[in-house]
Amino acid sequence: MLSIGGMVVSLMMTLVVPLLPRFPRLLDTTASNATWLVTGTLLAGAVSNPVLGRLGDMYGKRRMLLLALATMSVGSVLGAVADGYALVLVGRVLQGAAMGVIPLGISIMRDELPEHRVGTGIALMSSTLGIGGAIGLPLAGFVAQQLSWRWLFVGSAIIGVLDLLLVLLVVRESEQRPGGRFDLAGAAGLTVALGCLLLVISKGTAWGWTSTVTLGLAVVSVVAFVLWGRYELRTPGPLVDLRVSARPAVLLTNIASLLAGFAMFASFVVSSQMLQAPAATGYGFGVSLVVSGLLLLPIGLTMTAFAPLSARISRLRSPRLTVMLGGIVLLIGNVMRATLNGELAYVVVGVTVIGAGAALSYSALPMLIMQAVPMSETAAANSLNALMRTIGTSSCSAVVAAVTVAFTVDIAGRTYPSLSGYSVIFGLAAAAGLASTLLAAALPARHVRPAGARADAAGQPALTAAPE
Repeated sequence: MLSIGGMVVSLMMTLVVPLLPRFPRLLDTTASNATWLVTGTLLAGAVSNPVLGRLGDMYGKRRMLLLALATMSVGSVLGAVADGYALVLVGRVLQGAAMGVIPLGISIMRDELPEHRVGTGIALMSSTLGIGGAIGLPLAGFVAQQLSWRWLFVGSAIIGVLDLLLVLLVVRESEQRPGGRFDLAGAAGLTVALGCLLLVISKGTAWGWTSTVTLGLAVVSVVAFVLWGRYELRTPGPLVDLRVSARPAVLLTNIASLLAGFAMFASFVVSSQMLQAPAATGYGFGVSLVVSGLLLLPIGLTMTAFAPLSARISRLRSPRLTVMLGGIVLLIGNVMRATLNGELAYVVVGVTVIGAGAALSYSALPMLIMQAVPMSETAAANSLNALMRTIGTSSCSAVVAAVTVAFTVDIAGRTYPSLSGYSVIFGLAAAAGLASTLLAAALPARHVRPAGARADAAGQPALTAAPE
């Protein structure tokens, strides 16, 4: 049930991606603004992850699950009835606010499942962040072409309400509730810092990298991050416990999570657009929305199949090894996408390989985090890890927007991103996959007992030797 909820909310990441080339005409806006229908959703998800995690620790994780699903449903209804770009963007932001369902679900699993089922459950729940996004690509293409893009929002509202009812009926409230207070100032500071950063990345090319607006937002972002960090270190009950986050195992895992998110999402964002582009661009195949979605369906199927394999590798060897394997596979998949675009089969194989790498990495990352923190901090720690993955995906979306504006080609009076621009994007994603592998390799070779282990009397997970 929790995994279904995770797939529902992660589907929001890519719900409108196949329609990005059409939204400037449908909503009377610019191509750069249209990308914020994805970036804005991811930004909202990045902020909601630690917020809902902290509120879950304070007031109950099931209660926050219900709040997140209700917010997503409201945003879906708004998007369905909106008559312009601004309201559709607000609806997409509300949909993104439900991303916190995934770290909350992981925390509930650790609290409630029998020990022997925790690893597999967490692997599947964590993978839903990619599985749902992958499923959203073919689904969105089919619905938009056969019906109307508004039905994407109508369908999201329906499944959001159904999932909310299922949570009410099936999911129990976790007894693990350490309490505390909510850090409103910390949430506001994080929103400002991230929002300004993503604006700079996505709009810098259009505004000019040395323009007053771009440089001003960059300065605001840096200052906001510094002030936010100092405040979080000094305030009791911070939104993000930076001292816990500074532990080597937690810090390296979170950075690896950000890079894995970037390496995965590049293919999600641009593959549909590349498949729909005309053959005259040098990379496009001129297929329809539905066909492009079907060609990308193997991503979701592969991620679903590889989640249990990831859990098995983590159980028999270690989550660290699983993350390393995932990073290597992401590297290979993105190198394929950067260099092999002449044949349709190469594109399908490339996106499938990326799906396998994402499943391996995403399934094991939360297990590394939970091995390094006490049970009382599970929801907050998982929320921070999900935040880092979402920052990776949202940064990727912003980078894609900047690169595709900077590298263009004119075909029959229309402007398209150039092949060299897409090669740059996949090259950056490949580098991110390699870096995530190296960071995972730098983690300590001995970790705490696998996720699901019971805490000792001090509230810390019991330590065991786990040589690799």
